[in-house]
Amino acid sequence: MSNAKVLSARRKQRVRTRVRKLGQGRPRLSVFRSSQHIYAQVIDDVAGQTKAAASSIDKTLRAELKTGADIEAAKAVGKLIAERAKEAGITEVVFDRGSYLFHGRVKALADAAREAGLQF
Repeated sequence: MSNAKVLSARRKQRVRTRVRKLGQGRPRLSVFRSSQHIYAQVIDDVAGQTKAAASSIDKTLRAELKTGADIEAAKAVGKLIAERAKEAGITEVVFDRGSYLFHGRVKALADAAREAGLQF
């Protein structure tokens, strides 16, 4: 593996370990950001299940968005994941940014999820 991939995997594992310790059993809102799309999942680590998921390739969002790789798409995904989490009965989560900085699209997704009612 390249050095960049190794460093990214280390950061991801470090963040995930810390989130699980501090989360106290709350579900985890995990974010994956690719060059073309953004994805979010609410994961219950105790049960090992994904409770809610949303992405910029959902049919409901694809028609509205010009591209899945901008801040507007991240805001839409954040709002959608919050709505789906509420439907699943989840109001409090811990935010798992993965190996990404809390900046740009990741921050926009988190802010939109907070505005839509998720607490973290």
